[in-house]
Amino acid sequence: MNRTDLGTVADRYRSALLDDVIPFWMKYSPDREYGGFHTCLDRQGRVYDTDRFVWLQGREVWMFSHLYNNIERKQEWLDMALSGATFLEKHGRDQNGNFYFSLTRTGKPLIQPYNIFSDCFAAMAFGELFKATGIARYGDIALGTFNNIMARSDNPKGIWTKNYPGTRPLKGFSLPMILSNLSGIISDLLDQETVGRIEDSCIREIMTVFFNPDHGAILENVAPDGSFSDSFEGRLLNPGHAIEAMWFMMDLAQRRGDRSLALRATEITVETLARGWDEQYGGIFYFLDVKGHPPQQLEWDQKLWWVHIETLISLAKGYMLTGDQRCLEWFERVDSYTWSHFPDPEYGEWYGYLNRRGEVLLPLKGGKWKGCFHVPRGLLQVWKAFSTLETVKAADK
Repeated sequence: MNRTDLGTVADRYRSALLDDVIPFWMKYSPDREYGGFHTCLDRQGRVYDTDRFVWLQGREVWMFSHLYNNIERKQEWLDMALSGATFLEKHGRDQNGNFYFSLTRTGKPLIQPYNIFSDCFAAMAFGELFKATGIARYGDIALGTFNNIMARSDNPKGIWTKNYPGTRPLKGFSLPMILSNLSGIISDLLDQETVGRIEDSCIREIMTVFFNPDHGAILENVAPDGSFSDSFEGRLLNPGHAIEAMWFMMDLAQRRGDRSLALRATEITVETLARGWDEQYGGIFYFLDVKGHPPQQLEWDQKLWWVHIETLISLAKGYMLTGDQRCLEWFERVDSYTWSHFPDPEYGEWYGYLNRRGEVLLPLKGGKWKGCFHVPRGLLQVWKAFSTLETVKAADK
């Protein structure tokens, strides 16, 4: 891929973000009666369910705040973020400050705050909105929520855990993965010693504790001491999670000037992708068992939107930071599959769920898990990475 190609790729991702995906959510997602966002949208953008999933409310607040902070200070983007934040501030938390999992359209609680991931995305949302507005109240919510996350980090599900205590204790990869990204988003609200300590811990957990050298993979669950658990949960590999975490590590490497971390994150990205790629039908598997056994997840062979766009981010950043040619080769392969399967040229935005053969399973554009987050964030990240590469190559010419 030469310099002209880099610019063409950057333009394609920029156009998809600003001319397709963001206009789709701007048009169909706002609830102009009750505030907040509709996320259950069918292929044409029509609302098919009005429940509010707090993960997606927070993610959309973050997304529009991030666009406002990093692309252009458009009032319509800020207004979108403020609408979601107002809804969450009014309805999203219980009396202890824990964010519920879901709400009705009018804001009544539906599902208890059974883990801390709603809090994670709420902290992201209010932290980014604080950057956009400078309103102290939003910073206070972000910081208070973050402190609540840290206080619950040893037992993320609290009383809501299903596992019997002590028989097979495991810790999950999701929390250190999210914290490695969240700590950077709200770093302006934290002292630098705290930021450094959290980053050090996340790097150690992700790159050492959850990376199992015997299996050459980042595991979703390990024993509390980091050892391997030969069980369904312990053998589980989620290629998308592992690869997404690698671009979080690359961002940390870039901020810290740590080339060795960037190189290792790039290597794990390439190795995980090679393992997760479906050589028969193309695309990346959703779940795998590191020993090659049948995974317990029946949807293991589906091809999901977020797995592919997160992989494209890691490959673009890996190439930008290390120059590893394998990243570029894999990028072209994953990019080709992604753009020929997920975008909907007729009604806009992207499909989320394909079967193994790459056929659309669900024509929805948003639901309980898919919202205004992975696709626009990924388009933005790849656009910026290739724009940077184009600028550097132009300067070197």
